This record gives sequence, C-alpha cells and structure tokens, in this order.
Amino acid sequence: MLKPFSSEPGFKQTESPNATWKLGDGLSDTELARQWKEEEQLGYTTLKTDEIEKPLLYRFLISAIVPRPIAFVSTLSGDGVPNLSPFSYFSMVSHNPPLCSVSFTLSPQKPKDTRENIKDTKQFVVSIINEPFVEAANATSIDAPPEIDEWIVSGLTPTPSTLVKPPRVLESALSLECELYHFLDIPAIGGDAPANTMVLGHIRAIHVRNSVLTGPAEPGKPIEVDPTKFRAVSRLGGTTFARIGEGYSIPRPSWRQLEGEVRELIAKREKEENPSGGSQL
Repeated sequence: MLKPFSSEPGFKQTESPNATWKLGDGLSDTELARQWKEEEQLGYTTLKTDEIEKPLLYRFLISAIVPRPIAFVSTLSGDGVPNLSPFSYFSMVSHNPPLCSVSFTLSPQKPKDTRENIKDTKQFVVSIINEPFVEAANATSIDAPPEIDEWIVSGLTPTPSTLVKPPRVLESALSLECELYHFLDIPAIGGDAPANTMVLGHIRAIHVRNSVLTGPAEPGKPIEVDPTKFRAVSRLGGTTFARIGEGYSIPRPSWRQLEGEVRELIAKREKEENPSGGSQL
C-alpha cells in the first residue's frame, strides 16, 4: 500500500555525506563509504551495447542515467496545429550562447510531431514540469494521432509567448522560448535512416514565476531559483517520477587557497611510491 503524497516541500538542506573530507581522502571512511566499499566485492556486470536488444538497453539506460529533468516541449505545425509533449531526453547545453537540447527517438511507422514541427517552423518552447500538475503532464504522453490536441487532454493552459509563436504552459514555473540552433539526425549504428534526432534550441526568452525565486529579480544582480519552492519533477526508470529530496552544498575548491596542500600531498605520494627519487614539482 503506497503512502499518500505529501504536499510538504520535499527539498531540505543537510550537511554533505562527509563534511570532514580532506584532499586525497578518496572514498574516505564513513559508514556509508565502508558499506559502498563492501558492496564492491559483489563485482561488476559489463554490458556490451551491441549485444543487447534495443528495448532492453532502453529500459536499462533510463533506469541508470538518473535523475533526468523532464519538461514539456510545445510546438506548432506549419498549419498552426498545436502539439504538447513531455521529454526527459532534455538538458542544458551552455549559457553563452544559452542553449538547451531535446532528443527524440524515432519510429519508422509514425513521425514524431514535435520533431516535424521544429524542423518546419524552427521554434519551440520548453516548460519545466512541476509537482502540482505532474499527472496532467503525463497525460500528454498519450500515443494519440496528430490531430488530437494534447492541451485539451491535459487540461493545462496555453498562454502566448513573447518572441516565438508556440505557446508556453501557464502552469509551469519556468518556460524557455527557443529558436532552432542546430538540427541533427542520428542514424542507428550501421544504418542510414535517422533513428534519433537531437535539436539544440537557442533560448531567446525565459519566463520564471516570481514565487520560486530566492529574491527579487534586479538588473545586474544574481537571479536564482529556490529548489524548495520550484518543486521540479525528474524521471527515473520505467514509469517512475521523482521529487528532489535532501540536498547539500559543497564549496568548489580554490587553487589559490589549496595549492600548498595539493603540492604537499603530491610530494608525499611520490615519496611513498619512489622513496629514493626526488619530487618532480
């Protein structure tokens, strides 16, 4: 029996798994690290991808490469027919230029409407999926014919974009208006016909709810999203969605502050490995 979903925010800040970790410690000696090391004795399974049936490879990869962000992609056909679909083959690519990627697995029997629309119109909108409407988002993945309007199926609200023609999802806390930057068809190994397509979108405008920001958006000052308020949804394997649970901050190491410690560590390691030799630093 599954317990009811809790509407309380799932994200909480904690210490990192090993707050006393020092340079060179590696896996360290916490209880979690010791258990992780013990499980290494169970060995590894090596999977050769060209020897695995593709449906089985798909099931494994989506369960292993996690968590994946999930978002809507809204498009219009050349004739103005709207389409709304969720994708977890989606990610940020760069900030200069601001690019995001979306990938599609293709079927010989049925064209992917989103792919065709982006190819024809060179525009699309990515809208992050948040917890309050995840069931509505899931409904848009229905394998309906092209003339079916997924907006109606989901009950979500299309609202005009600023710089592109496809609408964004009003309920989403973050939407990215995109123009096509690059379109890449990817054939299967040893084949010629496209089996997948990856598109890069140039993010031209961003819409973010004020309620999910860490503070007021002011020119020239950092603007950040609060993960507790954002309630972004991620995908795991199978039909499993996930929420962000506990998180922790780990400061990025500074060479200026740690150079002496790093050089001392390396000299010590060299001396242990080559007692009669000198340091190369």
